Amino acid sequence: MVFATGNSGKLREASEILGRGFELVTPAQMGILEDIPETGTTLKANSQQKADFIWQNCHTDCFADDTGLEVDALGGAPGVHTARYAGEDKDFNKNMDKLLGELSRKEMEASMMKSMGITPKKDLRRARFKSVVTLILDGQRYFFTGVLEGRIARRKSGNGGFGYDPVFISDDYPDVTLAEISEEQKNAISHRGKALRAMSEFLGTRS
Repeated sequence: MVFATGNSGKLREASEILGRGFELVTPAQMGILEDIPETGTTLKANSQQKADFIWQNCHTDCFADDTGLEVDALGGAPGVHTARYAGEDKDFNKNMDKLLGELSRKEMEASMMKSMGITPKKDLRRARFKSVVTLILDGQRYFFTGVLEGRIARRKSGNGGFGYDPVFISDDYPDVTLAEISEEQKNAISHRGKALRAMSEFLGTRS
C-alpha cells in the first residue's frame, strides 16, 4: 500500500503501528518524485488531496495523512500551516522557535492583563495534535481521525521523535516531551497512531 509521504519519521511510525501485515511503499518508490499538492484549508482536505493524487497517478490502494498542531492561545494556529509555520523550507527548528516566541509574547500580554486585574480566559499553553488519514481502497475514500491532547513546553527538550515533538508535552506523560519518550510509548498514544490503528481495524474487517 502506498503511503503518501516523504517523511522518514512518519513512514517508520506508520510501519511500526500497522505491523508486519502491511508493506508500505513511498511515492518515490512508485516513480512520483514531485511534491504532492497540499492546498486545502483543512486537515481533511489536505489529507484527501494527497491520497487522491496518489490514486490518480498510480491507481493503487493508498493512504495519506495530514497532521496539525492546534494551540488554543493562537486561535488554533499553526493548524494546516504546521509544517510551514516559519517558512516554506519546513524547518522544524525554526517552526518551534517561532511557536515558543509567540507563546512567550502571549504570556507577557497575559501578565500585563493580570496586573490590571483582568484574568485571561485561556490556558495559554494548551494544545493538541490532530491527524486525519484518508484511505483510498478500490477507489473509495474512507477517513480516520486521531487526537493527542497536551500542552506546549517552555523550551525544547529531548532528541527523539520528529517535528514538534521536543516542545509538546502530552497529557499521558505530563513531565516529559514527546521527544523524551520511546518510540513505542509515543506510538501507543500518538494522534497518528490512533488514526492508523482505526484504519488498520477497518481493513481487518474487510479481509
